[in-house]
Formats: sequence, C-alpha cells, structure tokens
Amino acid sequence: MTNLGLPTVPAQTSRDVGGGVAFAVKGHHFTAPADLDVAALAEASTVPLSVIVQVTKRCDFDCTMCSETLQMPDPTLDQLNMMRQNLAGVGRIFLSGGEPLMRRDFSDIVDMWHNDAILAVPTNATHGKVHARNIAGKVAYANVGWEGPRAYFQRIRGDYDKTMASTRALLDAGIPISMSTVVTRSLLPALSYTAQIGDVLGAGKLKLIMPLRKGNALKMDESEFITNEEAEAAFARLAADRTQYRWTPALRLTTWTPENEGHMIVIEPNGVARAWPVYDEKDLWLNLGNVLEEPISEIWQRYPYKVNHFNKYLGRTIATVSQGA
Repeated sequence: MTNLGLPTVPAQTSRDVGGGVAFAVKGHHFTAPADLDVAALAEASTVPLSVIVQVTKRCDFDCTMCSETLQMPDPTLDQLNMMRQNLAGVGRIFLSGGEPLMRRDFSDIVDMWHNDAILAVPTNATHGKVHARNIAGKVAYANVGWEGPRAYFQRIRGDYDKTMASTRALLDAGIPISMSTVVTRSLLPALSYTAQIGDVLGAGKLKLIMPLRKGNALKMDESEFITNEEAEAAFARLAADRTQYRWTPALRLTTWTPENEGHMIVIEPNGVARAWPVYDEKDLWLNLGNVLEEPISEIWQRYPYKVNHFNKYLGRTIATVSQGA
C-alpha cells in the first residue's frame, strides 16, 4: 500500500509486442518462449521486430573503431515524421546516429515517435544534460557506448568525465541505461571494469559487439580484431566474474557469424533502408529501399534475412546471460 492507503501497482517487468514476443523492461531485450518457432514467426511477420533510425550522422566523438564516418544532411522533422508513419508496427525503434543527442530538436523527435514503439537511444551521452528531462518517461532506455575505465575510454572513445556526468543526468531524470562495448584485443583486460561500472550505474545490460572493418575501424591494427572463439572465451570469463561479484547487468555478446548476417535494418538520414552487416557487400550494406517512399511492410517483403533478424533479437544466435541468472 502507498502512504495514502492506495494499492501499489507492481512494476512492469515486460511489454508484450505480439507473436509470443515480449520486451524485458529491466534487461532491455526481447524474450520469447523457448519452444517458439522463430522461422514460422519470421515468415508470418509483416514488419521487423526492431529498426535503427539514424536521425543524424554527426558525432562529437571520433571513436577508433567507429563504422559510421560518412556524413550526410540531417533529416528534417517532416521527413522523420514520414519515416515514422512508414515504420508503423515495428516493435522497437532505435533513434540513433552518429550521436542523436547532438540534435537540438531531439526531444521534439522523441515527442513525435514515443507513442508508436518502444524507443531506445544509442548515445555517447555527452548531451544527456540537455535532453534528459524532456525525454524522460518517453524512451525505454538509453544505450551508452562505454569502453572501459577512464584511461581506456579516453584513448578509444573520448571524454570519460563528460559521458559519466551526462549518463548520471539521464539516470537522475529516471531514464534507464544499458551499455555497449566494441571489443578489441587491447580492451580485453578492461571488460570486467566495464561490467563493474555498469553495475554501479545500474545498467540493464552490457552488450559486447565485435568491430567491423568499416569506417575508422579500417585504420585499426589487424591485431586488434579478435576471433569469435577469443570473444566467446572472454565472454565466458566475464560471465563467471558476474556470478562471483554478483553484478546485476545482463550480458550479451554478438559475434559476426552466418546466423547473424544482415540482421540489422538501418535507416539512414536520407530514408534509405539497409541490411547490415552483409559480408560480401560494399561497406557491408545491402540496399533494401527507402522509407520516405514506401512503408516498411513493403521493404520487409524483400528483406532476405528475416530469420536471422528474429533469431538475433530473441537471443537465439548470440551469447546471453540474463538478469537474475
């Protein structure tokens, strides 16, 4: 009961998105029954489960492993509204970049989109103080890029203290966070420190991603690229540390295998929809169409990676350790 004598409402732990799929509110990932026929679900679906919309290509960091370095004009609010209409039915939308919070009108974009889908914001958080209060309660979580403690972070990504202060501003406004880390060889010793930071901040999950040979990553030394087997071994060590130290963030590892090829659908600022990563395509992009010109349901019909898409986002083709595990 509340202090006013009113019954308390249990905290929501998941949100149903249809087809037997739900979104875990604390872990910030999709879930489904173990016996769900993913191939049948993918075939019967009319829209993707999750789409990334790049509201800008601009960024105030210059991360050593960044794959997104090509620039193009930001979409207008009218163009974003057209994209929103043509993405009707998608379960989750990432309002991404570049660095999306660099847009001064980012809160207007969130206002435009938040009733249509579960919203998540991949960000370096450096402009979190500007937007936190205006987007609170409208985004499910912010996914903050984080590579290690201060020395690692500043070598790889940028201003650690600015990101930390702005991440805390997001948290203070009531916006949950998750964290993502691009795993390179020199970063392996820092993974446990990253998980510890995530635990202190109360992150819903820590997502480990392998770098792709694109953008700034083309300039990285070849030795920085670890094998899938090395990544899986590092993940196993991190999972063991999580158990020993009782860290709370869920863990996720995505390696680049045939089962994960093309699983992401990325909408660029000009509306072009692309499957990513597609290994034998230039820049790892496969052009699918343009959501300024047609609805995602039409593009989905041509999309060749439906099963990969659902399997990845349901955690069937990645390594996972859930909260409470």
